[in-house]
Amino acid sequence: MDGLRWLLLLFGLLVIAGVYLLSRRESGKAKNEESTSDRREPSLLAGSVASTAEGEDDSPAPDGDAENAASEQKIVTLRVVARHKGAFAGDDLILNLRGIGMRHGQFGIFHRHEDMDDSEVVFSVASLVEPGSFDLENIKEQKIPGISVFMVLPGPIEGAKAFDLMMAAARTLSQSLNAELLDESGSTLSIQRERYLREEIIQYQHGIMVA
Repeated sequence: MDGLRWLLLLFGLLVIAGVYLLSRRESGKAKNEESTSDRREPSLLAGSVASTAEGEDDSPAPDGDAENAASEQKIVTLRVVARHKGAFAGDDLILNLRGIGMRHGQFGIFHRHEDMDDSEVVFSVASLVEPGSFDLENIKEQKIPGISVFMVLPGPIEGAKAFDLMMAAARTLSQSLNAELLDESGSTLSIQRERYLREEIIQYQHGIMVA
Protein backbone atom coordinates (compact mmCIF):
# COMPACT_ATOMS: atom_id res chain seq x y z
CA MET A 1 0.00 0.00 0.00
CA ASP A 2 1.54 3.36 -1.06
CA GLY A 3 2.21 6.28 1.24
CA LEU A 4 -0.73 8.37 0.01
CA ARG A 5 -3.25 5.67 0.82
CA TRP A 6 -1.74 5.18 4.28
CA LEU A 7 -2.09 8.92 4.80
CA LEU A 8 -5.73 8.91 3.70
CA LEU A 9 -6.52 5.95 5.95
CA LEU A 10 -4.80 7.61 8.90
CA PHE A 11 -6.77 10.80 8.26
CA GLY A 12 -10.01 8.81 8.21
CA LEU A 13 -9.14 7.14 11.50
CA LEU A 14 -8.34 10.51 13.06
CA VAL A 15 -11.76 11.75 11.95
CA ILE A 16 -13.42 8.68 13.47
CA ALA A 17 -11.54 9.18 16.73
CA GLY A 18 -12.31 12.89 16.83
CA VAL A 19 -16.01 12.45 16.14
CA TYR A 20 -16.19 9.64 18.69
CA LEU A 21 -14.52 11.76 21.36
CA LEU A 22 -16.81 14.70 20.62
CA SER A 23 -19.94 12.54 20.75
CA ARG A 24 -18.76 11.00 24.03
CA ARG A 25 -18.10 14.44 25.52
CA GLU A 26 -21.44 15.81 24.34
CA SER A 27 -23.25 12.74 25.70
CA GLY A 28 -21.76 13.41 29.11
CA LYS A 29 -22.82 17.06 28.95
CA ALA A 30 -26.33 16.06 27.97
CA LYS A 31 -26.66 13.83 31.03
CA ASN A 32 -25.47 16.61 33.35
CA GLU A 33 -27.60 19.36 31.80
CA GLU A 34 -30.78 17.42 30.97
CA SER A 35 -32.72 18.97 33.84
CA THR A 36 -31.88 22.58 32.87
CA SER A 37 -31.64 22.54 29.07
CA ASP A 38 -34.75 23.66 27.18
CA ARG A 39 -33.61 22.81 23.68
CA ARG A 40 -30.78 21.17 21.73
CA GLU A 41 -29.32 22.59 18.53
CA PRO A 42 -27.60 20.15 16.13
CA SER A 43 -24.30 21.00 14.46
CA LEU A 44 -22.39 19.03 11.84
CA LEU A 45 -18.86 17.66 12.21
CA ALA A 46 -17.30 15.41 9.54
CA GLY A 47 -20.76 14.37 8.35
CA SER A 48 -21.99 13.37 11.83
CA VAL A 49 -24.50 15.15 14.02
CA ALA A 50 -23.42 16.20 17.50
CA SER A 51 -25.52 17.96 20.12
CA THR A 52 -24.29 21.42 21.18
CA ALA A 53 -26.80 22.80 23.68
CA GLU A 54 -24.98 24.89 26.29
CA GLY A 55 -26.03 26.91 29.32
CA GLU A 56 -29.16 29.02 29.65
CA ASP A 57 -28.86 31.08 26.45
CA ASP A 58 -28.73 30.02 22.80
CA SER A 59 -25.57 31.93 21.83
CA PRO A 60 -22.91 29.75 20.13
CA ALA A 61 -19.70 28.90 21.97
CA PRO A 62 -16.67 30.97 20.91
CA ASP A 63 -14.49 29.39 18.23
CA GLY A 64 -11.55 29.56 20.63
CA ASP A 65 -13.24 27.06 22.96
CA ALA A 66 -13.41 24.44 20.21
CA GLU A 67 -9.80 25.09 19.22
CA ASN A 68 -8.62 24.80 22.82
CA ALA A 69 -10.52 21.52 23.29
CA ALA A 70 -8.97 20.08 20.12
CA SER A 71 -5.48 21.17 21.14
CA GLU A 72 -5.84 19.32 24.45
CA GLN A 73 -6.54 16.00 22.71
CA LYS A 74 -3.86 13.48 21.74
CA ILE A 75 -4.33 10.45 19.51
CA VAL A 76 -1.85 7.55 19.73
CA THR A 77 -1.98 5.00 16.93
CA LEU A 78 -0.45 1.57 16.26
CA ARG A 79 -0.99 -0.84 13.37
CA VAL A 80 -1.22 -4.61 13.22
CA VAL A 81 -0.81 -5.76 9.61
CA ALA A 82 -0.65 -9.12 7.87
CA ARG A 83 2.82 -10.27 6.83
CA HIS A 84 4.02 -10.34 3.20
CA LYS A 85 1.21 -8.00 2.09
CA GLY A 86 -1.33 -10.68 2.94
CA ALA A 87 -4.68 -10.33 4.72
CA PHE A 88 -6.51 -11.64 7.76
CA ALA A 89 -9.64 -13.73 7.37
CA GLY A 90 -12.43 -11.49 8.62
CA ASP A 91 -14.05 -13.98 10.97
CA ASP A 92 -10.69 -15.03 12.44
CA LEU A 93 -9.79 -11.40 13.11
CA ILE A 94 -13.11 -10.74 14.86
CA LEU A 95 -12.68 -13.82 17.07
CA ASN A 96 -9.25 -12.56 18.12
CA LEU A 97 -10.60 -9.08 18.88
CA ARG A 98 -13.37 -10.49 21.01
CA GLY A 99 -10.88 -12.82 22.66
CA ILE A 100 -9.01 -9.84 24.14
CA GLY A 101 -12.20 -8.20 25.42
CA MET A 102 -12.98 -5.86 22.51
CA ARG A 103 -16.64 -5.13 21.76
CA HIS A 104 -18.18 -3.98 18.50
CA GLY A 105 -19.88 -0.63 18.97
CA GLN A 106 -20.11 2.97 17.85
CA PHE A 107 -19.00 3.76 14.27
CA GLY A 108 -18.91 0.03 13.52
CA ILE A 109 -15.49 -0.43 15.11
CA PHE A 110 -14.28 -2.32 18.19
CA HIS A 111 -13.68 -0.74 21.60
CA ARG A 112 -12.04 -1.70 24.87
CA HIS A 113 -14.24 -0.28 27.62
CA GLU A 114 -13.44 0.71 31.17
CA ASP A 115 -15.35 -1.83 33.28
CA MET A 116 -18.84 -2.30 31.79
CA ASP A 117 -19.51 1.35 30.95
CA ASP A 118 -19.91 1.58 27.16
CA SER A 119 -19.33 5.34 27.25
CA GLU A 120 -15.84 4.94 28.77
CA VAL A 121 -13.51 3.83 25.96
CA VAL A 122 -9.86 3.11 26.75
CA PHE A 123 -8.82 2.35 23.14
CA SER A 124 -10.38 1.27 19.87
CA VAL A 125 -9.65 -0.85 16.79
CA ALA A 126 -10.59 0.10 13.22
CA SER A 127 -10.03 -1.74 9.95
CA LEU A 128 -7.42 -0.45 7.51
CA VAL A 129 -9.97 -1.09 4.79
CA GLU A 130 -11.86 2.13 4.12
CA PRO A 131 -13.97 3.47 5.78
CA GLY A 132 -12.55 1.67 8.84
CA SER A 133 -15.69 -0.05 10.12
CA PHE A 134 -16.32 -3.81 10.35
CA ASP A 135 -19.29 -5.24 8.45
CA LEU A 136 -20.13 -8.13 10.76
CA GLU A 137 -22.95 -9.42 8.55
CA ASN A 138 -20.51 -10.17 5.73
CA ILE A 139 -17.33 -10.66 7.78
CA LYS A 140 -16.75 -14.27 6.67
CA GLU A 141 -16.26 -13.14 3.08
CA GLN A 142 -13.87 -10.32 3.96
CA LYS A 143 -10.10 -10.20 3.80
CA ILE A 144 -8.59 -7.43 5.93
CA PRO A 145 -4.92 -6.47 5.43
CA GLY A 146 -4.56 -4.83 8.81
CA ILE A 147 -6.07 -2.89 11.67
CA SER A 148 -5.37 0.38 13.44
CA VAL A 149 -5.29 0.31 17.24
CA PHE A 150 -5.71 3.80 18.65
CA MET A 151 -6.46 5.71 21.82
CA VAL A 152 -7.74 9.24 22.37
CA LEU A 153 -6.44 11.23 25.33
CA PRO A 154 -7.59 12.34 27.77
CA GLY A 155 -9.53 9.15 28.44
CA PRO A 156 -11.26 7.38 31.32
CA ILE A 157 -7.99 6.17 32.89
CA GLU A 158 -4.47 7.54 33.29
CA GLY A 159 -2.70 7.86 29.95
CA ALA A 160 0.35 5.63 30.56
CA LYS A 161 -1.87 2.87 31.96
CA ALA A 162 -4.16 3.08 28.92
CA PHE A 163 -1.11 2.91 26.63
CA ASP A 164 0.19 -0.18 28.44
CA LEU A 165 -3.20 -1.87 28.01
CA MET A 166 -3.27 -0.94 24.32
CA MET A 167 0.29 -2.19 23.81
CA ALA A 168 -0.53 -5.51 25.49
CA ALA A 169 -3.60 -5.94 23.28
CA ALA A 170 -1.67 -5.05 20.11
CA ARG A 171 1.12 -7.50 21.00
CA THR A 172 -1.36 -10.27 21.74
CA LEU A 173 -3.08 -9.68 18.39
CA SER A 174 0.20 -9.57 16.46
CA GLN A 175 1.26 -12.89 18.02
CA SER A 176 -2.06 -14.70 17.64
CA LEU A 177 -2.46 -13.49 14.04
CA ASN A 178 1.25 -13.94 13.17
CA ALA A 179 1.25 -10.31 12.12
CA GLU A 180 3.58 -7.31 12.17
CA LEU A 181 3.28 -4.63 14.84
CA LEU A 182 3.96 -1.17 13.40
CA ASP A 183 3.93 2.41 14.63
CA GLU A 184 1.73 5.18 13.24
CA SER A 185 4.09 5.78 10.29
CA GLY A 186 4.15 2.13 9.22
CA SER A 187 7.62 1.34 10.61
CA THR A 188 8.30 -1.72 12.78
CA LEU A 189 7.60 -0.77 16.38
CA SER A 190 10.91 -0.88 18.23
CA ILE A 191 11.43 -0.90 21.99
CA GLN A 192 12.90 2.59 21.69
CA ARG A 193 9.86 3.87 19.79
CA GLU A 194 7.51 2.32 22.33
CA ARG A 195 9.38 3.99 25.19
CA TYR A 196 9.31 7.31 23.35
CA LEU A 197 5.53 7.10 22.82
CA ARG A 198 4.98 6.26 26.48
CA GLU A 199 7.16 9.17 27.59
CA GLU A 200 5.24 11.50 25.27
CA ILE A 201 1.99 10.37 26.91
CA ILE A 202 3.37 10.94 30.41
CA GLN A 203 4.49 14.44 29.43
CA TYR A 204 1.11 15.13 27.83
CA GLN A 205 -0.72 13.89 30.94
CA HIS A 206 1.44 16.12 33.12
CA GLY A 207 0.67 19.09 30.90
CA ILE A 208 -3.08 18.46 31.19
CA MET A 209 -2.86 18.21 34.98
CA VAL A 210 -0.97 21.49 35.43
CA ALA A 211 -2.96 23.42 32.81
